[in-house]
Amino acid sequence: MDYPVSIEKEGIKLQTEKMEVDKLYYCIYQDKVMLFFKDKNELLNCYEIDEKEIVDEVKQLQSSDIEKTLEKYIEKKNLNH
Repeated sequence: MDYPVSIEKEGIKLQTEKMEVDKLYYCIYQDKVMLFFKDKNELLNCYEIDEKEIVDEVKQLQSSDIEKTLEKYIEKKNLNH
């Protein structure tokens, strides 16, 4: 399946029909980590992280490590409640 988040010259493009429920998707846009997920009610949730430390770390990591780093950040900031 194609990744449902892409960056184009107009901005971020989301293909929500390709998103799995409760799966975290992300991209880096304008020096921010943008997080997206579709909940069990099919509602799109969006968050942006502009903390330089996290953004710089995400830029340096491989895909699987990025997800782990973001999950730790979400738990630390208590964003999943």
